[in-house]
Amino acid sequence: MTRGLKNNNPGNIRHDGTRWQGEIIPSTDFAFKQFKTMAYGYRAMLKLLRNYSLLHHCYTIRTMVSRWAPPSENDTKGYIATVAKIAGIDPDRRIDVYDRHLMCSLAGAMSRVENGVPAVMADVEAGWDLL
Repeated sequence: MTRGLKNNNPGNIRHDGTRWQGEIIPSTDFAFKQFKTMAYGYRAMLKLLRNYSLLHHCYTIRTMVSRWAPPSENDTKGYIATVAKIAGIDPDRRIDVYDRHLMCSLAGAMSRVENGVPAVMADVEAGWDLL
């Protein structure tokens, strides 16, 4: 099982001072947040992606993933291409961050890249329901 799945943190959100609903504090992982359930991990991921759009003008898979997984730490171009293919969304299509289907597809695809296994879409959707 990957670190992200063990932590119920499918997006591998790092510690940054933000406290999320459902977060386990203190975390036993020195670098990454831990959540009570996978749904809370997806909620944080979806909320963070929504904030990327609303606060940082990231409106597409390309801009969201470039912020989420910067080239200094990742193969960002490969990450973008894989997420777009899995989600079935053009990487330059504007994402409506209030569209349940689009956002759950995006989060599920990102989780697949982060953890190497398909997302359990019921968990992603449960995360959306917590927003």
